Amino acid sequence: MTTSSNPKKPNILVCNDDGIEGPGLHALAASMKKLGSVTVVAPAEPHSGMSHAMTLGKPLRIRKYLKNNRFFGHTVSGTPVDCVKVALSHILESKPDLIVSGINYGSNTAMNTLYSGTIAAALEGAIQNIPSLAFSLTTYENADFTYAAKFARQLSREVLRRGLPPDTILSANIPNVPEKEIKGILFTRQGRSRWEEAAIERHDVYNNPYYWLSGTLLLQDHDLAHDEYAVRQNYVAITPLSCDFTDHHLRNELETWGLNK
Repeated sequence: MTTSSNPKKPNILVCNDDGIEGPGLHALAASMKKLGSVTVVAPAEPHSGMSHAMTLGKPLRIRKYLKNNRFFGHTVSGTPVDCVKVALSHILESKPDLIVSGINYGSNTAMNTLYSGTIAAALEGAIQNIPSLAFSLTTYENADFTYAAKFARQLSREVLRRGLPPDTILSANIPNVPEKEIKGILFTRQGRSRWEEAAIERHDVYNNPYYWLSGTLLLQDHDLAHDEYAVRQNYVAITPLSCDFTDHHLRNELETWGLNK
């Protein structure tokens, strides 16, 4: 980990998975503009649940996006990971000092982390050796991004100053409550809570079946060391996530299996 002493105004890439019109993206971009020079590159349409998917076999389109008749950023006709790749190769003149992804509409905790396009965009930044953060607001209705945007700026400022280890991001999940109700900040681990899925069958006008994926989050964590439980108790949960999926304990155990005999 390195600490930067460069006094120049930092360049910050802002992306998300909810799409260019996502209110969390606009709140995050506005907050980051108080820290540095901001470039927004986001999917043209929502791409939640895409994880680390990339678009292969068809072209990507880049478009300028206007907000109130003023340039706001670029859209990419692909996934959150596509956005980061395109931004680095064709939009930005040089690597940014920081990538921030979000603010996602809904939590990215526990097993949800594996499916998240918000997390994936940040991980792609880490793969490219750029300090990267993911921010999520833990609600799917009546979202208020005010405190989340403020906290995102606070954490981003610290990461710009301190840096992050290689191949590692920070994922921050922020309760959807007023700032005065936030109990504190906890440094958590990814929990075991998971979705119990259900595929709802319906039929079209020709009586052909089609399906909507739905489900309920099963809380399987019951202490403040785990992200999902912590945010349910109104703590901001910051979880360091690594690109390395290796189970090192099992890797060492496999050496004892005698497969080379």
